[in-house]
Amino acid sequence: MPASLSGEAVTQLDRSLIAELPPFQGLEPAALDHVLGEARSLRVAKDAAIFEQEEEAKNFFLLLDGHVRVVKTTPDGQQVIVRYISCGELLGIAQALGLKAYPASAIAAVDCVVLAWPGRLWSDFSTRYPSFGADTYRTVGARLQEAHTRVVEMSTEQVEQRVAHGLLRLANQTGKKTQEGVLIDFPISRQDIAEMTGTTLHTVSRLLSAWEADGLVRSGRQKVTVVEPHRLFLLAGGRARKG
Repeated sequence: MPASLSGEAVTQLDRSLIAELPPFQGLEPAALDHVLGEARSLRVAKDAAIFEQEEEAKNFFLLLDGHVRVVKTTPDGQQVIVRYISCGELLGIAQALGLKAYPASAIAAVDCVVLAWPGRLWSDFSTRYPSFGADTYRTVGARLQEAHTRVVEMSTEQVEQRVAHGLLRLANQTGKKTQEGVLIDFPISRQDIAEMTGTTLHTVSRLLSAWEADGLVRSGRQKVTVVEPHRLFLLAGGRARKG
């Protein structure tokens, strides 16, 4: 059993936790109370699994706090980071894809809080609350589109472009503006970036060192700040690094 599901459940839930999140926007107070009444709130320690690849999809989840990395293990044992999940996003939505098992693992990148519902409620929520169904299928569509984009990147782009695209994607998704630039607002290692972009730790380290010397990024222990987003965007598009 994933460590998170045996952890402490937070029993006191307030509808304000979900009222402004896309899957539940527009629901009446009674509907929000019903949705929350069916949920368990769980604390998930950093690096614990919320669910694991090929595990029976008994639950679906909403991330209330923290960041989650979705990891796919290939038949030969290599790990690929498929994407990162941010606050307010659903995860473990195998039911929406017609799957009985989770196609990848979800690992807490930092300490997280998630809401968990039994998988049997997926179709009930989608039928009873059309806005929930519409938003979740938009989520599925967006993730499939992102997956297609990454397949094209892997097939056609140089590794430098792939890493640049990966950093920009994270900055757009989770970026926090600071005096130095746009900070990717959760701990991310160079190995994580390598697994996300289909390359090696050595290559990522070499690229980040070169980009830091050029003033494009600033990196430290599990931290990356995009200092010059526009220049990194040009690089991702295959144009010259120095501008």
